[in-house]
Amino acid sequence: MALFVIASCQLMVVLDITIVNIALPHIQTSLGFSTENLSWVINAYTLTFGGLLLLGGRLGDILGRRRVFVFGILLFVLASLLGGLSQESWQLLAARALQGVGGAIASPTALSLITTTFREGPDRNRAFGVFAAVSAGGSAIGLLAGGILVEWLDWRWVFFVNVPIGLLIVLATPRYIKESERHPGHFDLLGALTSTLGMVLLVYGFIRASEDGWSDRLTIGAFLAAVVFLALFLAVERRSKQPITPLHMFRDRNRAGAYGMMLSLAAAMFGMFFFLTLFVQNVLDFSPLRAGLAFLPVSAVIAVSAGITSQLLSRWGPKPFMVVGALLAAAGLAWLTGTDVHSSYLGSILGPTLVFGSGMGMQFVSLTLMAVSGVVPREAGAASGVLNATQQVGGSLGLSILVTVFGTASRNEASDQVPRFLSQATPAQQLEFRRTGELPGPWGDQVLTSGVSSAFVVAAVMAVIAALIALFVVQVRAGDLERLRGGAMVPPVAEEATDGGRADEAEGSVPTRKRDGGDGLAPGG
Repeated sequence: MALFVIASCQLMVVLDITIVNIALPHIQTSLGFSTENLSWVINAYTLTFGGLLLLGGRLGDILGRRRVFVFGILLFVLASLLGGLSQESWQLLAARALQGVGGAIASPTALSLITTTFREGPDRNRAFGVFAAVSAGGSAIGLLAGGILVEWLDWRWVFFVNVPIGLLIVLATPRYIKESERHPGHFDLLGALTSTLGMVLLVYGFIRASEDGWSDRLTIGAFLAAVVFLALFLAVERRSKQPITPLHMFRDRNRAGAYGMMLSLAAAMFGMFFFLTLFVQNVLDFSPLRAGLAFLPVSAVIAVSAGITSQLLSRWGPKPFMVVGALLAAAGLAWLTGTDVHSSYLGSILGPTLVFGSGMGMQFVSLTLMAVSGVVPREAGAASGVLNATQQVGGSLGLSILVTVFGTASRNEASDQVPRFLSQATPAQQLEFRRTGELPGPWGDQVLTSGVSSAFVVAAVMAVIAALIALFVVQVRAGDLERLRGGAMVPPVAEEATDGGRADEAEGSVPTRKRDGGDGLAPGG
């Protein structure tokens, strides 16, 4: 029941990233967003989510994870209610940002609760398998749930639905989850502020470039300001005694590799769902419900793949699944680059999304185990926050990059399609075009698919980068496999020497099994 409560929270938080995707065309019409600015409905959530996850994980370590877990869910519920009641575009964006704050508090606390609730070995492996399946499959489930709500009710219900779910989780938490030990410390507010501002400005720079070009003054200014704030963030973290991002975690090549892979794969995954949602509704003319059903097989494949991987990890270790999973994700995205106006769901969409989903199911289990293992208990929340932050920040940054690629390719294609349209359009169509600036189908469909196809090329490259990291950076040792099986610890002294020393050792941790059930793998496992 504890795992059910934790997984339900993670499902609600992750699901909210994509449940809104299905409603985007309706939100655009209702509140007057442009296609490029529409991505802010996603980014307003994921940026505050990713930027504050590190602080959220730290809150759980210091104040108690169950207490912080409940507070985060309540804040998420309030923001969801406000989002559903929005009447202006700025109101919706503000509510989405507040949702991100609530998610940033609840999500890393949920992951760290698993590390303190389940004993290392097979039990924790299965718990991580469930958590990873929910994290990965929640995206596709969100598309289905969004389709049902938009089709049968209204786009506002993609927000209202969180209210009863969140309240049920809040009521169940005190009954099934024990409060964790509190670790004295302070909050690195300056680190949280500089990291969030840096990422917001970086994403804004890419989206601005997609609309106004790379030479635009605000575009250049946003990138320069982003560099300044991110440099300040690193300086703050180096000097802080209790940073929200303990930089020594990145000294372990396996953990750093897992974070890098999550960054790249999340960027590709967010882009795939965003652009395919627009494609199936605008080009294939799917209803919201049918569009949601179209992504249901992806959810099933991710869940099955994650379950199988969690069972086989103790036999083969995480590296083979990380390499093969990234390559499958890249193959699925490369397949999608052939999408055009003549594509069909069965012939061009279903196959590549299933390949992509099977690869992502492998990834989320392996990356979760590797990234949060081997940290001292007082930093469990921070480690969980870094993993979730790389996923959300990678998704936001990747989506903004792909939107920029989409915008450039679409403008180039539009320059070819506009003359053709004007030579064939009726006077009424020409008048409507001058009023809205939007090309009708089939000319508009051609512009959209050209941009989508180009975006998938870059997404495939991102997945290939993840595969290269898994192949050349990640190393798994015999002692790590023993810990995955829940067996006796292998003395890690000789292994540590080959890695040039352990960061955790510098922090005063002891490389032996922790009595509080803190870690499943040693650093680098």
